[in-house]
Amino acid sequence: MAIARQLAAREGRRGRPRQTDLCRAVSAAYYAMFHTLARCGADLIAGATRAGRSQPAWEQTYRALEHGHARNQCRNQSMVSRFPLDIHDFAEHFVNMQLHRQFADYAPITDFDRSRVAYLVDLTERTINLFNGVPTRDRRAFAIYVLFRTRRD
Repeated sequence: MAIARQLAAREGRRGRPRQTDLCRAVSAAYYAMFHTLARCGADLIAGATRAGRSQPAWEQTYRALEHGHARNQCRNQSMVSRFPLDIHDFAEHFVNMQLHRQFADYAPITDFDRSRVAYLVDLTERTINLFNGVPTRDRRAFAIYVLFRTRRD
């Protein structure tokens, strides 16, 4: 989150931040959420410490998180509403930030406002912190929910 904050604030420079810096800040904030979720799944499924896990299993679990599948799972309100409120808020913000990130990374003409980007960065940091404070049991269940496809047969 520090990089996103620096980009949004344009630390060490005069004047308004460039749109490229604001876009990179939005993208960095989204990826902070994505990597929080990937690490959560890897730590809670494969093991949080190197001594207590298989490193290849941890890396495989970490890399198993897919942007589109995670977004679709987070959009499913009937399932997400079963989790604690801080997970529900994380899921909602994850979807929102992914949309902002796609706009920031792929829209040829962008017009991000510095105060809006700073707000998104702050909200993302708060959302991640609250998510990390949820009991392990619930975070593990959510990680499994977003990592694995549900079979209907």
